[in-house]
Amino acid sequence: MDGTEVAVRSVRSVGSDTVALELETPPEFDARPGQFVQVGATVEGEDVTRHYTLSSPDSEDTFEVTVEVDPEGSLSPYLAGIEPGETVLVAGPFGNSYYEGEESVVVLGGGPGVGPAVGIGERALEDGGDVTVVYQDDDPAHEERLADLASAGATVAITTDASAEDVVALLANSVGQVFVYGFAEFLDEATAALDAAGLDPAEAKTENFGPAP
Repeated sequence: MDGTEVAVRSVRSVGSDTVALELETPPEFDARPGQFVQVGATVEGEDVTRHYTLSSPDSEDTFEVTVEVDPEGSLSPYLAGIEPGETVLVAGPFGNSYYEGEESVVVLGGGPGVGPAVGIGERALEDGGDVTVVYQDDDPAHEERLADLASAGATVAITTDASAEDVVALLANSVGQVFVYGFAEFLDEATAALDAAGLDPAEAKTENFGPAP
């Protein structure tokens, strides 16, 4: 497996079958909110790697990824049970759809897309920007951080339907660089919502997580 060995600082539950993994930052590692990394470990004698998008606003000293835990998965149950001080391999960062200091951001996240949504939202607020977050999930994760974003001045909508009329109306009144993160089905729904709101999906920075498991 490729990557640099780094220590796990903490693992905490952030929702049903969802954990946030805080990792030490490797030397010369500069990941931006919205980029992703490869995480690898040896599980029952087999080398396993998966990609996870940053859910922290920066990567100074440590960074965070949010992991949806599939009980039948090869890596996520291992990561959910790992102890602080144990190590994993990290490679990257990868991806071109990340926050670059835009003055205003509109982030649409579906399922595990909540990770980059909160990371970008927090970073943009720290930088003095305007933030809108639309998060689609019927069992939300990171609710505390989403509430903190709203308290700090961000517009936050948690929904089970990103194409609902109220969401489209919210998007129609939002201004800023659009980001979209999630599985392929969600990207289709988000694209339809952006079209309905009069926004150009082609101008959005998107990261397709592939087909939903």
